[in-house]
Amino acid sequence: MPSLTTHLFIIRHAWAEDPGPGVDDHSRRLTKKGRRRFEAFARHLRAAGMGLDLVATSPLVRARETAEILADVFESRPPLVVDALAPASDWQALVEWTIEQDAARVAWVGHMPCVGRLVALSIGDGSAAVRMQKGAVASIRLDDGPGHPGELEWLATAGIVADD
Repeated sequence: MPSLTTHLFIIRHAWAEDPGPGVDDHSRRLTKKGRRRFEAFARHLRAAGMGLDLVATSPLVRARETAEILADVFESRPPLVVDALAPASDWQALVEWTIEQDAARVAWVGHMPCVGRLVALSIGDGSAAVRMQKGAVASIRLDDGPGHPGELEWLATAGIVADD
């Protein structure tokens, strides 16, 4: 039975503070420029016709902050923290979680290299190498629902929006 979900947006978190001595990787926040740049990019995507019903995010701070920007720009429900989106993402758990949701357009916000692997798994057997820049968004059409190979409709980066 196909899921209601027909579009999956896989997103790498926006630009965050650099890791450094004494900086907990889980607590790294987005930079001011990263926030501003990603919000402009998200507004551009919305104006171009992208829509979101639900945003799922890794529990790490930089991904949660990216997801909050998305939810705000797209006026969707508040983001839901999904542990399966943490580094070393759990594909099967994400598929099962997504099937359970009552949403046609779902975003997963996570981290490299996991988001690249999630894109590859969403469009085939996972053997493709997909590199996603910070803040990149992949749009995947899932005619047979999550867990079945979909079609990569587009992959966009913030470079399509002028940087200030």
